[in-house]
Amino acid sequence: MSDKLIIFDTTLRDGEQSPGASMTRDEKVRIAKALERLKVDIIEAGFPAASPGDFEAVQAVARTIKDSTVCGLARALDRDIDQAGEALKDAKRRRIHTFIATSPIHMQLKLRMEPDQVIEYAVKAVKRARQYTDDVEFSPEDAGRSEEDFLCRILEAVIDAGATTLNIPDTVGYAMPFQFGERIKNLIHRIPNSDKAIFSVHCHNDLGLAVANSLSAVLNGARQVECTINGLGERAGNAALEEVVMAVRTRRDVFACDTDIDTREIVTCSKLVSSITGFPVQPNKAIVGANAFAHESGIHQDGVLKHRETYEIMRAEDVGWTANRMVLGKHSGRNAFKTRIMELGVEFAAEADLNQAFQRFKELADKKHEIFDEDLQALITEASMESEDEKVKLVALKVCSETGEIPQASVTLKIDGVETAGVAQGSGAVDASFKAIESVLKTESTLQLYSVNSITSGTDAQGEVTVRLEKAGRIVNGQGADTDIVIASAKAYINAANRLLLPAKRQHPQVDDV
Repeated sequence: MSDKLIIFDTTLRDGEQSPGASMTRDEKVRIAKALERLKVDIIEAGFPAASPGDFEAVQAVARTIKDSTVCGLARALDRDIDQAGEALKDAKRRRIHTFIATSPIHMQLKLRMEPDQVIEYAVKAVKRARQYTDDVEFSPEDAGRSEEDFLCRILEAVIDAGATTLNIPDTVGYAMPFQFGERIKNLIHRIPNSDKAIFSVHCHNDLGLAVANSLSAVLNGARQVECTINGLGERAGNAALEEVVMAVRTRRDVFACDTDIDTREIVTCSKLVSSITGFPVQPNKAIVGANAFAHESGIHQDGVLKHRETYEIMRAEDVGWTANRMVLGKHSGRNAFKTRIMELGVEFAAEADLNQAFQRFKELADKKHEIFDEDLQALITEASMESEDEKVKLVALKVCSETGEIPQASVTLKIDGVETAGVAQGSGAVDASFKAIESVLKTESTLQLYSVNSITSGTDAQGEVTVRLEKAGRIVNGQGADTDIVIASAKAYINAANRLLLPAKRQHPQVDDV
């Protein structure tokens, strides 16, 4: 019988630390529900001490999720742990994840603490977390560059203090697979009370080795992997959940463990996270990329037609690519719409919200013949981005573009309830639209990214646009969807501008630890 490999998803916490990937409370709840359907064991919902908004988001996830354990991150500080405990108090199953840096460079230059002080803080933090829950995880930050003898000392101490999971993070993605696996094996062997805790790993992808390092750790005794959907995360990202899960599931001849993940939900969850964060999945991305199961070579096609396993080591339907989907259209009724939305894990707080969503659906159905799940997800995502306190709203957009003439756009925006118009020319329809919007808003930001993706196939498909703006070092993403790509682009720019106009008060967990 194989061991269980625990899947700890940190899309809502570490994934959100990707520049511009900030999520609202409602968006976090939507993703958390998708993760629950995926049967993720632990959902790290956020860092409650980061801001009031983060606290409320963790609290909302804790009150919503029933089957998965909900986790909150806390530095080794009393106030952080108390806030995590309060945010999680309504969770059916809860975990507090506390951490402190242990590498010489971090202790000396960031914490300005001696090793014995670091151990004292870690033990105190774990004991305080135990006042709120019996499920406490401890991480020695930058373990990949920490001295092994010191790691043994601090990990033994926190186990005695009550930590039940020890997470060994390769915080900066520095480790090589053979080194990281050896480190895990040595820690388990050398720490006298290691049998009283589960060993976990959290690997970053700076050298493209996050999944390889995670799997090497599993082969050497780790029984929890911390990962994110689509490998989302700061810098180069984290280990991709879908890759870790499918590697273990596919290579059962190698791994003496397996997960409880319902792999048929992987693609749906991937698309939802991509839609909400505005981070598109590259076509050749393993498992969830559009080309992951596509075969262009004639030899490959012939082989697959004769016998799938000649070139496919997994079935596309096992990860959710060919799941049956209900296709809606302009003649679909309110009940069919509501039923499908609920099957996708979306619930409406009030009847008025359902009615508004159904009206959006009807408007979309007038523009395109068939409405797929991806269209519905985009519709809900767009609706969640629009709120009554939104500073800027698009009222009207007119673009004139013809051969031999300079494109021109005129836009009408409602700013704090007052309509204002702007006109501008540009090198193309989208450029003119952005300049017209900017002539009104004057955000003085820099456009860092403009990305267009087709939500579904066909010439009537919705275009999903991501816009990334930067101002004074602050980066925000905006999304917009429409069957008209110019309108989708304007929506995305305005959405990003709205985020840029909000005050930035969120604290990063790895800043000012003590």
